[in-house]
Amino acid sequence: MTRTAGGSGTSSRPDRRTVLGGPRELGDPREAGGSCGAAGPCGAAGPREVGGSRDGGGVDRTLWTRVSGIQGAPLDLLTARIVRRHYAPHTHDEYAIGVTVDGLETMRYRGERIYSAAGSVVVVEPGEAHTGGPARPEGFAYLCLYPVTELLGAATTAEPGPVPAEPHFANPIVDDRRLGEALRLAHRALRLGVDPLEGESRLLAVLGALVRRHAVSAPAAVPTPRRGEAGRIARTVATRLSDELVAPPTLAEVAADLGLSRYQLLRAFRDAMGMPPYAWLAQHRVARARALLDAGHRPSEAATLVGFADQAHLTRWFRRVLGVTPGAYRNSVQDSAACPPAS
Repeated sequence: MTRTAGGSGTSSRPDRRTVLGGPRELGDPREAGGSCGAAGPCGAAGPREVGGSRDGGGVDRTLWTRVSGIQGAPLDLLTARIVRRHYAPHTHDEYAIGVTVDGLETMRYRGERIYSAAGSVVVVEPGEAHTGGPARPEGFAYLCLYPVTELLGAATTAEPGPVPAEPHFANPIVDDRRLGEALRLAHRALRLGVDPLEGESRLLAVLGALVRRHAVSAPAAVPTPRRGEAGRIARTVATRLSDELVAPPTLAEVAADLGLSRYQLLRAFRDAMGMPPYAWLAQHRVARARALLDAGHRPSEAATLVGFADQAHLTRWFRRVLGVTPGAYRNSVQDSAACPPAS
């Protein structure tokens, strides 16, 4: 569930822009959601369905919507039904806050296998490596939004009582059905964009309730030599891989430069990042490629610029991390850019 920066809105009124098209909102088959912004339809066509794949009767569908003007920054929304896909390990720069609306999801998070049933709220904190996929053959459906830390703060500062500076959620699965339903309604209002004031109001109310009811103070880090050293090694390796994105060094080269064996480097990196270096590099390349696609580059260009072997290599990892193809993503970004902002 990785997102990268989009344009920021300057108006206090949200500007709904569909970035990736797909099915009608899960759980409400009456709605088509073909408008672009609060002003009404943009062009003749509604949202384009992308990311669907058929394999043995299972169909994965993804709808990605970008809303601008939420506290001066864009907010991404995801609507998905996943039957066969399993997301590769990845991280987010923001919180990922979702609700399972059907079926059962499973994911690896903080070294554990966890499950989310229909009605449960799922909270993934920034920088936490995780996976995701169906726990049963019939798959699952979920809605998700990706607020930055500042947005969670804006949702709570007007309310009485202490507020964690950086909200921490000890349990990623929140069994709060009322909150899950409120999150679903806020997601729906923001995605449709019919009443921007309603969407933003519902969003802030949901985030405020989430933090007040379920956030705790971040636990004090226990300084151990191994943990501190693993973090230092991982940061050094990640910085080098990012700096040498197109032609990264070999594992042996990095290990030798740090005076470590390859096994020691792999163990330290996995302990700190939650994934091996090759997986971190792939998801980092996807994030960089996504920013290039947002800027108008073609998928083949983005693949070359971030170091993938070719467009097919980019496509495989793009789907594993985001669930859609880079070509469909770029086309939908262009469609949203053609829509005038809400006024």
